[in-house]
Amino acid sequence: MNLPSTEEKSAAAAYDTIADGYTAENDSSLLNEYYNRPAIRSLLGDVTGHHVLDAGCGSGPTLADLLERGATVVGIDGSQAMLDVARGRLGPDADLRVADLADPLPFDDETFDDVVCSLSLHYLKDWQSPLAEMRRVLKPGGRLVLSVEHPFATWLGKKEQGEKTNYFETRKRTESWAMGGQEAQLNFWDRSLSSMFGSVIASGFRITHVGEPAPSPEALEKFPDFFKDRIDPRFMAFLFIVLEA
Repeated sequence: MNLPSTEEKSAAAAYDTIADGYTAENDSSLLNEYYNRPAIRSLLGDVTGHHVLDAGCGSGPTLADLLERGATVVGIDGSQAMLDVARGRLGPDADLRVADLADPLPFDDETFDDVVCSLSLHYLKDWQSPLAEMRRVLKPGGRLVLSVEHPFATWLGKKEQGEKTNYFETRKRTESWAMGGQEAQLNFWDRSLSSMFGSVIASGFRITHVGEPAPSPEALEKFPDFFKDRIDPRFMAFLFIVLEA
């Protein structure tokens, strides 16, 4: 097993400097509030009575959805500042813990009915170890619901910018984000579709769903210019995947 680098282990903590601005922007953004969040909610379905881990919970929007639907939840994230925002959203009794997805998860085997990992794996060069940990803490038959950056979208984006990149290589991408008057430098790891699913299969999961859904109907009303003249409201941004332990 490859040990995570210091760079990988500290990636999530970059959000400490932009936690409030990031939350405010994403709570009304097309990609997060009207695309990623409703897609995750739909894939989770009825979670009444389920014990669910949100791995990389950020400011807690999915945790709020899970609680509203009758689940008991635990949220982990590498950024204490993001967890502080989540606690303000969810209340003082929320079970929120600082933990890095590059490390072994701090839970016993077969603890959770479901695990959600939304837009978090792309901060890690190695996927296989974190996925194996998520499988370990799931009960037999439990589900892992993932959203990840679409590998074609990230590669095409670089190509359109005139950069030559090897799609089949696992490659580092660095971006500077300015939100709420503060700036953070974030590192991402882009990889091919075959690399993604190779890690999934090697981790022992069974793939039950792969989707490229449309955004919520409200998105078309909120962002009319974006959808103007589109034949199909779907766009290439994220992949949504459901795995079974």
